[in-house]
Amino acid sequence: MPPPTPAKTTPGKDSELLEAMLELMPLFKRALWFSVVTTLLSLAPIVYMQEVYGRVVNSRSDETLLMLTILLLGVLAIIEFLEWIRGEVMSGAGVDLNVKLAARVFNASFDANLLKIPGATQALADLREIRNFFGSPATPALLDAPLSLFFLVLIFFINPRMGFFACAGAVLMGVTNVVAERRIKPAMEAAQKSASEAQAYAGSTMRNAPVIEAMGMMGAIEARWLKLQRKFLYHQALASDRAGGSAAMSRLLMMAQGSLLLGFGCFLTLEGVLADGGASMIIASILGGRALQPLVRLISMWKQVISARQAYGRLDQFLKAVPARDPGMPLPPPKGRLSVDGVVVNAPGLPVQILRGVSFAAEPGEAVAVVGPSASGKSTLARALVGVWPLAAGAVRLDGVSVHTWHKSELGRNIGYLPQDVELFDGNLAENIARFGEIDDAALDAAIDAVGLRATVDALPDGVATQIGDDGATLSGGQRQRVGLARAIYGLPRFIVLDEPNSNLDESGERELLGTIASLKSQGCTVIVITHRTSVLPVVDKMLLLAEGQGRMFGPRDEVLARLRGAPPQPAVPAAATAPSAAPGNGTTVAAS
Repeated sequence: MPPPTPAKTTPGKDSELLEAMLELMPLFKRALWFSVVTTLLSLAPIVYMQEVYGRVVNSRSDETLLMLTILLLGVLAIIEFLEWIRGEVMSGAGVDLNVKLAARVFNASFDANLLKIPGATQALADLREIRNFFGSPATPALLDAPLSLFFLVLIFFINPRMGFFACAGAVLMGVTNVVAERRIKPAMEAAQKSASEAQAYAGSTMRNAPVIEAMGMMGAIEARWLKLQRKFLYHQALASDRAGGSAAMSRLLMMAQGSLLLGFGCFLTLEGVLADGGASMIIASILGGRALQPLVRLISMWKQVISARQAYGRLDQFLKAVPARDPGMPLPPPKGRLSVDGVVVNAPGLPVQILRGVSFAAEPGEAVAVVGPSASGKSTLARALVGVWPLAAGAVRLDGVSVHTWHKSELGRNIGYLPQDVELFDGNLAENIARFGEIDDAALDAAIDAVGLRATVDALPDGVATQIGDDGATLSGGQRQRVGLARAIYGLPRFIVLDEPNSNLDESGERELLGTIASLKSQGCTVIVITHRTSVLPVVDKMLLLAEGQGRMFGPRDEVLARLRGAPPQPAVPAAATAPSAAPGNGTTVAAS
């Protein structure tokens, strides 16, 4: 499977989020029909009042009053039942949206993290925000808002002048809505940004807790976090205050609408325009308040509406910026023949080139040492070799096939990768070594023995079933590195990339590492070793010298070492790095190699 590739969003480009929403249209239509029915049934109290003032009072019939009351209670019960069903339908729509997009958003967040694209952690929160919005009271308010026109039309039927009077109130409510939008939105955006900054800073602080504690940095760190938190609370309070003010104004308009309509109807009655004894003005007053009620509810929840809309916009742009991966081509397992041709790699999200035209090759059963000064691009090359980072140009091929187009679920089993910073996961030791797949006991034992981890396993209380905690918290640095190495060689993959595999190993650990590399070679594996130490050079066959992102030398180990000892310093390589005095295998560090 090819690695994720950042994409520029273009106007009119298909929106995955919009497509997923359109697939839920049947549910939205069903909920809208429930809204229409409940709106019609909500006229029951008005009809009840009219019948009581007319038929019951005139006939003085207790039975008629009883039957009308029972009928009204039945209609009210039906309204509440339909409201409950509508809520369940919209909640189900949120769940369906989550089912459709959860895996896609999770994978996109993972890809964005690989590419250092902002929004990797926010995307899942945005999906949750949209899902929860469907089940919130704001959704029925949105569905009911267009139906306010129905009540305005009824007022027009009673009297056109009262209809225009009611429309004036609705227009004023709409203006209030627009003003609320413009006042609340900037504060909400600032609050969201401040919350993300505070959360990211808190996460970074927790990851570096030992350093903070050891060097007494807690006071300064806490002060900085509190500053970010106060900024978030200020903007959140500002948004809440503005939303509360708009809600209060909308409630005032709704109450005034009913009373003013009643007064205006009374005026029309006195003028002889309404000649039904005042019943019309009372009904119009009730309808006027009912017409504004959905708008009032909507404005009171406008902060939720803005928050959901912002989450929708962020998630939509995020999914466009991180397109879904191409599934790649299913191919047979590789034998390990590596070919690197003119590889160019840019820094994630930046036009800066880290690698510039690197080329080399390796055959099955060979080990290649990649050496060079710091910041020469060695770790970047490792990520490119295993298909983690995309290439700006060039190709990395295994058995003639690009690792970036190979189906990752197939290729991953045949690649071993030990990053410079070993990351372990919450689980037991066996799960971490077996890559959280089905555990092959024979392969597990072989990997443990190959990296010299047997004594550590035997000392653990539950052996390979011991829970090692988040990031291997119960293990030392050297033990974590050995576990990472065991994971890299588990199942004997044909292509293995080791980035500084001996950085945390002692002398005995380095000897075992040499034996592991020699054993892998003898079994036909292709091994790439990135290192600063000369102790691994006796077991490698070729060397690649990187400097300033370019391959300066490549060839058989002894030839490259001879050229490094005899060649004058090159401009691209520091002079102190071009003449290592240590012989291979003495365990010292080579600055340039």
